[in-house]
Amino acid sequence: MTTQLEQPVAHPPSRWYRNRWVKRGLAAVAGLAVIVATFAFVLPQFANYGDVWARVENLSWEWIAVLLATVALNVVTFAPPWMAALPGLGFVQALTVTQASTASTYVAPGGPAVGVGLSAAMLLGWGFSASAVTLAVTLTGVWNQLAILGFPALAFALLTASGGSGAALQTVAALGLAAFVVLAGSFAAAIASARMAAKVGDLAARIVDRLLKVVRRGPVTWDGSSLVRFRARALGLLRRRWHVLTVATLAGQLSVFLVLLASLRALDVGPGQVSLIEAFAAWSLARVIGSLPITPGGLGLVEVGLTSVLVGFGGNKAGVVAAVLLFRFLTIVPTILLGAGAGFLWRRYRRPRTI
Repeated sequence: MTTQLEQPVAHPPSRWYRNRWVKRGLAAVAGLAVIVATFAFVLPQFANYGDVWARVENLSWEWIAVLLATVALNVVTFAPPWMAALPGLGFVQALTVTQASTASTYVAPGGPAVGVGLSAAMLLGWGFSASAVTLAVTLTGVWNQLAILGFPALAFALLTASGGSGAALQTVAALGLAAFVVLAGSFAAAIASARMAAKVGDLAARIVDRLLKVVRRGPVTWDGSSLVRFRARALGLLRRRWHVLTVATLAGQLSVFLVLLASLRALDVGPGQVSLIEAFAAWSLARVIGSLPITPGGLGLVEVGLTSVLVGFGGNKAGVVAAVLLFRFLTIVPTILLGAGAGFLWRRYRRPRTI
């Protein structure tokens, strides 16, 4: 019989951990099934891989040079947004962080969360303060999401103005615009005033504390005052660099589109089949699909989405499948290779001054 002086022994939430790993395992299996189904069953319905490879084999040296130039441009535009969001971060360091963190999202379970954690660990290892790193991670993340959510609405407007149409794009554009407004409004509200920031921070802390109690974890160490301090730092940085951060983010996003456009034109999917605006519309839809945490980097989902939309616009099937696969290869494989090298060599770079 338990007396009043005896305290119950706190057992670790083993069932919760077990259930979490089971869910992760099931999610991994589902993601793998999507990838296998895409490349083994879905894409061959559009075009035979033999015909696709024949297109790639016939690439001219001129187009190969153009494709490599777009890949190089895509890679170097990874760095400027981080340089804008984290004063004192050099180009080489920014490129190292972005390549390593992006590569991790393709190969490590956890997706974007792993990339964010790796970015923070590398920057902290170089001597940047936790507050500066948190601000940079937040701002680059918010700006990227705003771009991804805003592109479909822009694409739909351009497509409509040019006399085109797209039911799927219209739906995604409407949802993306709504999410864009919510995200932008929430961020604006959080930094609108110190009083509002304090209220939002306290409310968020209470909600997180209640969730942590379910898994028998301690309370968070931050509250509304933490968000007030974050607001002050964010406003100070954005007043000086919001335009630089915006331009750098748009350049980084649109450089990916250039790789797709070059892949289409190199593999004989000309403007008579898929126009510039239609290619942009398909790409903007694929960016939204790729941001869904179902498979690493949207692998499988992006290929199906891009192929379906481009073929629907009038692209020849073999050329479209070849272009989509080439586009994905050129935007994933170089990053994985460069990211692997960056992950091994990042400690060799001279640490910047502490910020």
